[in-house]
This record gives sequence, structure tokens and C-alpha cells, in this order.
Amino acid sequence: FVRMHYEDDSYLNPEQLVLLLEFLLEEPKLTLSCLRHLHTVYDLQARDAEVRHRWCELVVKHKYTAAYRDVEQFLIHDQAMGVYLYGELMVQEDARQQALARCCLSIIKDDMDQSARSVVEEMIL
Repeated sequence: FVRMHYEDDSYLNPEQLVLLLEFLLEEPKLTLSCLRHLHTVYDLQARDAEVRHRWCELVVKHKYTAAYRDVEQFLIHDQAMGVYLYGELMVQEDARQQALARCCLSIIKDDMDQSARSVVEEMIL
């Protein structure tokens, strides 16, 4: 993980954070300490939906279980953007991630847009 140096490293605007997270998504492996540092320093779960979506992609890709709650919250509260993330949870072939996807769907399925719900159900059922 290449550390970016700024006057105040903890503040990047949303566009900068999205770019940073997209760059990190290209990395084959990130350490748990790197993920923990990102989560803490940039307060990622409190950012806008675009940033949180990229953060959730990193969490899923690297099986960062400490932040699965962030993924759950994203899937429940950002349903329109969550469809892709359900696919990522299922493609990893990780039982815990698949259970997370099924649990989130069961919580929100009655409130979901019908077409999004059909797509998600096809992926996970």
C-alpha cells in the first residue's frame, strides 16, 4: 500500500477517495492493517454512497470480516447501488459472504424495486 502524503491525510474529497479506492481495488492483495487504516483514517462508512460502494467492494474482495457490517448497511440502505455488490458477494464463493447476501435480501426484499429484486434473486437463489 503506497501511502499518500498530504497536509491532512484524513481529508480527501469524495472524488479523490473514489479514485484512491478504485486504485486499491486493482491491487491483488491488501493487508488487514491497510484495510483497518483506510477504514479508520477516512471514516469510510460515513461517506457518500459512491465512496461506501467502493469501500464495500474492497471489503468483499479481501474478505475483511471486521467491516461486513458496512456491507450489510450499504445493501440495506443503498438498494439501488447494491445489486452489483450482491453479485460480488456470491462470486467469491465464500460461505460467510453468501450468507450475508441472503440475509440482507431477506431483510429488504419486500421494499426492493421489483426488477432489482429479480436480478438479485437470480444471483443468489
